[in-house]
Formats: sequence, structure tokens, C-alpha cells
Amino acid sequence: MSVKYVGVQWTRTKMVYDAMLVVGIVAFVMIFERLAASTLGGERYVVGPVIEMRAFGACAFTMLSAILCIGPLARLDRRFAPLLYNRRHFGVAMALVALAHAYHVLGFYYAYSSVAPSAALFERDRAFTSGTWPFPIFGVIALVIVVLMAVTSHDFWQKFLGARAWKALHMLVYVAYALAVLHVAFGVMQTDVRPVLVAVFFASVVSVVGLHLVASSRSTAIDRAPVSPIEKDGKRWLDAGPVSAIPKNRALPVVGPTGERIAVIRHDGGVSAVHGVCAHQGGPLDEGKVIDGCLTCPWHGWTYQPADGCAPAPFVEKIPTHDVRIEDGRVLVCADANPAGTHVTPAKVSSDA
Repeated sequence: MSVKYVGVQWTRTKMVYDAMLVVGIVAFVMIFERLAASTLGGERYVVGPVIEMRAFGACAFTMLSAILCIGPLARLDRRFAPLLYNRRHFGVAMALVALAHAYHVLGFYYAYSSVAPSAALFERDRAFTSGTWPFPIFGVIALVIVVLMAVTSHDFWQKFLGARAWKALHMLVYVAYALAVLHVAFGVMQTDVRPVLVAVFFASVVSVVGLHLVASSRSTAIDRAPVSPIEKDGKRWLDAGPVSAIPKNRALPVVGPTGERIAVIRHDGGVSAVHGVCAHQGGPLDEGKVIDGCLTCPWHGWTYQPADGCAPAPFVEKIPTHDVRIEDGRVLVCADANPAGTHVTPAKVSSDA
């Protein structure tokens, strides 16, 4: 969060994180090149520049696969949530590695073309077969998407483009990944079918797809079970379950009849409820925890005071709140939201709850 638009601030934690990324990238490329040089001999001999471009391409694909695994892992196990905080740095680094791959490809395959490399790249055979599919085009489109995402990763662009447009742009990462899979499958996999390479490639794809399916199934299971409202005192109330089911300094979701998620928070001896979606990038506040008195989004660390849904001063973001009451040890949440920033006194929890 930031009060104003400022350049990216490299704290000690971020510098250590970025240094580890650089070391990991260099190590991956060096190990890949050494292994490829030692195994691609004889009839399968591949020249050094091709090995180098494959090293950067394999590194970028591996990084993109890892990035896409972080989200569902964090949804399935909160211990992975810290990996989300600097995921933008991971994404920017991946885009740079992908650009290095493209640079080496253009410098080797198209350097001696009679036309400009960028133009020669789009001239393909008209008869599409497994060997003549325009797999470079898949790679180009994927590269454009990840570079656009890297360029617009700063919060300035989220505000400038608007939350919906920004989110739509960054959801294209899944299109980029699908295109990258096609790029590899119809590219290098047509000539290099070493068992280890094939196994790693398919394991990456299966991991990304499998984790997203499992995480989506768990998440939608909550949405598929909306709570029917109870009429009391002229208001519609949702039974969010027993107080004891809400861990201290944590939030749990309750879904109303319209499908809107509400984050029910237990904190400081009381229970509050706020809108379950973060105002930043739509993060799941119902999976957040209370840190320094504020509900913290697990995606990027944006914080809100549970009682009024306001970000702590000097920040100005705010989200809707919901009235809360406790009856017979069960938490009742008003289905109708209050205007964003409305203060609601937390429902007190008995000492034995």
C-alpha cells in the first residue's frame, strides 16, 4: 500500500529476494547448458547458441509454471501465503528471462535473413503440420503478454487503468501459459524428446493445472453453499457458525444468498464482519489474518481495520462492513452491507468461547 505513487522501494527483504532470484536464474541456465552440452552429442549435436536459447526458454517456462503454482498453493495451505508478497518481482524477472530467450532466438535463427528478423519471424509455411505449426507465433504472443504484465505491475497502473481492466489484463497470464505450452510442444519437443525433458515438461503442466483445479474446487465449494438468511428485527441475518470455529486473529468466509463473500473476523475479544474482497486486486480477505490490529489481505498485504473496514491512516481505502451479533454462541452476520467505512461495534465474545 502507498499513500502516493512512488518508485519501487527495495527494502532489505526485497533485495535478498531479488538476489536469490538472480542466483537461481544464473544457476539454472548454467546447469542446463552444462547438462545439454554433455548429453546432446553425436547425431543429436546442438550448437552452443541453440543450447543457450533453450536454457533461457526452459528457465522462463519453469519460472512461469512456478508463479502460477504459488496462488493455488497459498489457497490450499496458508503457509505458502508469504510467497505471494513478492510474486511481482518473480514475474518481472521471468519476463526478462523470456526476453533474453527471444533475443537469442532472433540473433541466431534470423540474423542472416534477407528481411528484418521481426518480419522473418512471421513468415511460416502455409501447410500446418506438427512440424510446420507456427509455434514461434505462440511464443511471441505469450512474450507480449508477460512483458505487458511486467510493465504494468506497479500499483500506479492498477489505479490508472482501473481495477477491472488491470485485473483482466493480468488474468491473461493463463493465456500466456497456454501459448507457452503450445510453443514448447510444437517447438523444441518435436526434435528433443529426451525422457527427462519430456517428464519435466508434462510434470510442470500437470502441476499447474492440477493445483488450480483442486484450489478452485475447494473455493467454489464455499460459494456453492450460501447461507439462507434469517429474518430478525427487520433485518436478514446469516448464521456464520459457532464462535469457537473462528480462530483468534483470523477470518472465515460466509456467503450470502446473492453469492457475495463476507469475511467474519475474530479479534480483540470480539467478532466483526467486512466485505470479503480486497479493494486492491480482489484478494480473498476471508483468508486473511489480523496483524497489528488490522485484517491483512494474504495476496499483497493490504490492511483494513475490522470495525470500520478502513485502511489505517494515512491510507484512504475502505470497504463495506456488516452488523454482527452473537446468540447462543453462534455468530450472526447481517446480510445487507453498510456503506464502506461504516463503524460497527464488534460483537463481544465470552471468555469461554
